Amino acid sequence: MIRLLIAIFVLSICTFSAVAESIYGAENSAKTDTMLERDWAGLEHYRLANSKTEPPLKGENRVVFFGDSITEFWNLSDYFPGMPYINRGVGGQTTSQMLIRFRPDVIALRPRAVVILAGTNDIHRNHNGAILNVVRDNLSSMVELAQVHSIRVVLASLLPVNNHSNGKDGKPILQTIKRRPENIKILNEWIKQYANENRLTYLDYYNTMVDKQDILRPELSFDGLHPNKDGYKIMARLAEQAITSSLTSKR
Repeated sequence: MIRLLIAIFVLSICTFSAVAESIYGAENSAKTDTMLERDWAGLEHYRLANSKTEPPLKGENRVVFFGDSITEFWNLSDYFPGMPYINRGVGGQTTSQMLIRFRPDVIALRPRAVVILAGTNDIHRNHNGAILNVVRDNLSSMVELAQVHSIRVVLASLLPVNNHSNGKDGKPILQTIKRRPENIKILNEWIKQYANENRLTYLDYYNTMVDKQDILRPELSFDGLHPNKDGYKIMARLAEQAITSSLTSKR
């Protein structure tokens, strides 16, 4: 009798597991399909704009600014009037997403140079040190793709962050917890070394915008992460110098 009860119990558990797997397996599959439908890599973000972008004129020094929200929020025409610079930043993106859209949003536009500012969202979403290896691999792949197509590369440092701004609830936005300064510094050191080893132009935003406590100067940002007008003014000056250096270099 006891054996019979045990057998019935085991059979019930197995039946429940099979049903649960069927239900939740289908649910997970549906979630995956939904994610794919939502265009995870952001390929649709600039598809229309890209289709309307004419090929560069002969002798035109077209430059694509490629990155996340720090790039997307940057109104390039205000800071580089009359220059053939194209903004291809997408807010919230990691380097994995950027790598997927590098071909349509950079290579297909046939620029002479690309300014890449990427990695802060990778650090935000993954606080372990292993994510830095993923960022390094993705940045290296972008550089290699650009070089195959004779596009000069300007690799930018990540910006520092600070905790001086408050959210809508009045509480401080703890950017240094979301994006640890030590990880930003480690990644910037690698970007600089990689740029030097591969004869690329390194664009150092960090050291001009950081204070003595290794955080973003408070007067340069409205939320501790994104630059304000004064922050973008500094970035524009440094970016122009780096672009000129890249385009005139014989490397």
